Amino acid sequence: MKIAWNLICKIFKSGINVLNIIRITILNILLLIFIIIGISIYFHIKNTKNTTSPSALILNLTGIIVDKPTTYTKFQKFSKQLFNINQSHIQENSLFEIIHILRQAKNDTNITGLILLLKNFSGGSQSSLEYIGKALYEFKNTGKPIYAISDHYDQIQYLLASYANKIYITPQGEVNLRGISTHKLYYQSLLKNLKINTHVFRVGSYKSAIEPFTRDNMSPQVRDEENIWIHQLWDQYLKIISLNRNITTQQIFPGINKIIDELYEMQGDTAYYALQKKWVDEISSYSDIENTMKKTFGTNKNNTSFNSISIYDYNLKPPITKNNNNQIAIICIQGTIIHGNNDIAGSTGGDTIVRKIRNARFNPKIKAIILRVNSPGGSVHASELIRQEIIATRNSGKPIIVSMGNIAASGGYWISTPANFIIASNSTLTGSIGVFGIINTFEDSLDTIGVHSDEVNTSPVANLSIAKALPNEFKNMMQLYVNTSYQYFIKTVAKFRCKTITDIDRVAQGHIWLGYDAIKNGLIDKIGDFDDAINKAAELAHLTEYQLNWHEDKINWINIIIQQTNKIVFYAITNLLNHYIVLNNLEKFIKIHYTADNHFTWNDPKNCYAICCNYVSYH
Repeated sequence: MKIAWNLICKIFKSGINVLNIIRITILNILLLIFIIIGISIYFHIKNTKNTTSPSALILNLTGIIVDKPTTYTKFQKFSKQLFNINQSHIQENSLFEIIHILRQAKNDTNITGLILLLKNFSGGSQSSLEYIGKALYEFKNTGKPIYAISDHYDQIQYLLASYANKIYITPQGEVNLRGISTHKLYYQSLLKNLKINTHVFRVGSYKSAIEPFTRDNMSPQVRDEENIWIHQLWDQYLKIISLNRNITTQQIFPGINKIIDELYEMQGDTAYYALQKKWVDEISSYSDIENTMKKTFGTNKNNTSFNSISIYDYNLKPPITKNNNNQIAIICIQGTIIHGNNDIAGSTGGDTIVRKIRNARFNPKIKAIILRVNSPGGSVHASELIRQEIIATRNSGKPIIVSMGNIAASGGYWISTPANFIIASNSTLTGSIGVFGIINTFEDSLDTIGVHSDEVNTSPVANLSIAKALPNEFKNMMQLYVNTSYQYFIKTVAKFRCKTITDIDRVAQGHIWLGYDAIKNGLIDKIGDFDDAINKAAELAHLTEYQLNWHEDKINWINIIIQQTNKIVFYAITNLLNHYIVLNNLEKFIKIHYTADNHFTWNDPKNCYAICCNYVSYH
């Protein structure tokens, strides 16, 4: 019995040691977090530069452009400043912060020009780039030059570069224009081979989201639709480049076969080809470009480069407060609309948006609300909660303006319908008025490996499971729900867009429209950008002076610390409970199996080892 007691004491002692380690770890983590916060703030203040001499602002975008970066990205500047970590190629950059920087820089007397270094820029929607292009035009119209410098421009990078006064390319460089495409993977055959049954409930001939589960290729309807809008988007792209470069769209993209033929004639010299087509203005090495920039902007103190400052180091001043009692709230709805309060990457919680709109509705200082919608849709229930809150806000007398970003389709359009005014860009994908649902069941897959399901119930729909076939009654209910939701959708749109149900049904059926078609079909009120949304909000709220109130999720350091501490404490408690359960079960096991054994001697280590082995096998 002594050995068993020693075993128990050792386990308790180990538990105490674990608790002590956890306690020390928690204190060290808290201390480290506070130190990092303090040092990060210090470096943030130290490294945020004020331009005191004429300099070039370098738009060295890294990563992608989004309306609303995730909270995590707010730590990236700290990590860069504190540990000199390179920016990630998947870093998110705020569209509206970039606009703010460019507009501040155009009026900054110490910023004498702009340089576009875009080699690490990996993506942004065409509508976002057009909005940045507008700010670039404003900058250029002040007389300050814009230079684009790179050895390679992809289509997204070149769209921004085209706004420059002068585009440089290196001798081995390339402008890679290929066109626009859509691409999807289709799984019907895979699901069939795996004996997975897909049940689709839909209304609308153009709801392409379900086709990967039901087909091995695009349906003719979806192919025709996507063929229309990608060509419209490409035409819009070419028109922008044509205007910026003062050349014809045929010069920009004469067709891939002609481009290849002409490249053959130039022996594959892509840089020279770009120069001949007037895509770029000069072929030059980086060292020669550097010398030119030194002559233009002057040499820095270390005589290593020209005077410049990165947009990531530029001191961005807060907007001047015009009237704190007259505010326009900005609420971003980005990504898939989901249930609840959780905003995970690529999605927005419906309850989160409802709370923000409601807070704005009851805030007497807020006179109007702009919803920045950049969403392909999502949950019908979550979208409807948002829509009802928008209606309540509109009925309260506060105007709501929707500014559509790259996409405002399906649920994204559902929530937009009650707004007083809807604005989209020419490149915005909107509409997709339709409803669908997909359920996969695995009864045939399980049957193949010998797993079967059986039950007794009071109703065919009492116990639904993916492990068995869907009852016909449930299928009928689901299709009825989808049909009802669709009718509700088009009636809602018809009501707020002052159209007949027939009119809306004609442009619905899951059909996707670009902005300039959406306005022809009466789905939006104006082609414009975010600035137009601000002006419209001020107009409807009768404001001459106002302040923008960005409803952003603030970093709550205390919550972050508490969350991390809770994880550690939960881990510690779980381990202690596990120790307790093990000890309790071991004690019961010994009493049941060994206390009546008169021949058992506790002093024998082999017996103690046997208890442990038997206990493990028993459990």
